[in-house]
Amino acid sequence: MSDIRAILTDIEGTTSSIDFVKDVLFPYARTHLPAYVETHADTPEVQHWLHEAAKEAGFVEASRSEIIDLLVRWIDEDRKSTALKALQGMIWREGYESGAYVSHMYPEVAARLRAWHEQGLALYVYSSGSVPAQKLLFGYSENGDLTPLFSGYFDTQTGHKREVDSYHRIAEAIGLPPAQVLFLSDIREELDAARAAGMRTTQLVRAPQPLSENGHPAVADFDAIAP
Repeated sequence: MSDIRAILTDIEGTTSSIDFVKDVLFPYARTHLPAYVETHADTPEVQHWLHEAAKEAGFVEASRSEIIDLLVRWIDEDRKSTALKALQGMIWREGYESGAYVSHMYPEVAARLRAWHEQGLALYVYSSGSVPAQKLLFGYSENGDLTPLFSGYFDTQTGHKREVDSYHRIAEAIGLPPAQVLFLSDIREELDAARAAGMRTTQLVRAPQPLSENGHPAVADFDAIAP
């Protein structure tokens, strides 16, 4: 893969354990969301995302408590809502900054990201979590602040991760032909979409899952990737 000039990586199940998101971040947001919305409802950014959540749910009129209940239910459903992800990111910032937690990274990830960066590869993130939440996760990692390694971040405002056009938009934003971008993810459908857009792909299959044959090179960790 010597023609690869950029690496685009997913987060959950790729750089970081799904359990960290499921067992730490989601419960923290669920617990703190009602109070956060009540105390920040007058800020323009929170107002915007509450409006977007209501619009997404098809509400013509809704009380603040109804929107809070909706958002809590979406957290339980792990709904890929841009409005929810944005609000979660704001709440998670308070948790990171207070020292309530640091983000998980698989053991080899930080060193490999640094090595790729030193090799001159441009690094990007594409996750269903909001861009601010992505920056927090890499900024408050077990391995310190990794954000200086990255050249950019993409979330569902670019498009959903299983849609081919999303990867065309990312390649255009990066300024490289898709064939010079390597996309890393644990989700086959995301890899399918990236490959259909012309990107190179590698599937991360973390233990205890078996490696699978699905048309994408499959590896167990970043150390097995040779762009």
